Amino acid sequence: MKDFDLVRLRDDLSKRGILMVFSGPFSHCIVEEFGNAVRHYLENARLSRAAMMDVFAVYVEQAQNVGNYLRRWESEPHGARIINSGIVIIARDDEHYVISSGNLLAPQDVGPLTAQLEQLRTLDKMGLKALHKEKLRQPLTEWGSGGLGLIQMARKATAPLQYTLTAVDEWVFFTLRVVI
Repeated sequence: MKDFDLVRLRDDLSKRGILMVFSGPFSHCIVEEFGNAVRHYLENARLSRAAMMDVFAVYVEQAQNVGNYLRRWESEPHGARIINSGIVIIARDDEHYVISSGNLLAPQDVGPLTAQLEQLRTLDKMGLKALHKEKLRQPLTEWGSGGLGLIQMARKATAPLQYTLTAVDEWVFFTLRVVI
């Protein structure tokens, strides 16, 4: 095992405003337990009830999105690498909370996801509300609600959803950032 300095790591996380982080395979139990820790932290942070619920809801949505995507790869040849690529972070940035998540994506999944995110980035609050209502009327797809969670996060966010794509060998590391 490579030697590393936990004090320096902890200090770096603190300097970056990172309050909580989980990296690794996302099981339902881990998402739930980390969610309990998030809820406990937010309750002690003395946030307004609305802000606390928004931060918690966005954490849950991001963690579930990462976990659901990663589980699709469990039986694939490169599954272990994909399954272990998930990360979710809750940070404080000046006046806002920032919830970020990331994981490896197959290249063929990048286009549909980024198209959906770009559409959301162009909509104002009323446009997001209308799209949300439209999606609620549509049947579920084989992968879930057809982006309803992304719409809900965009509606709670104080700024447009931000994302980055980073090439990692034959995969793409996708990062989503939501500011509350």
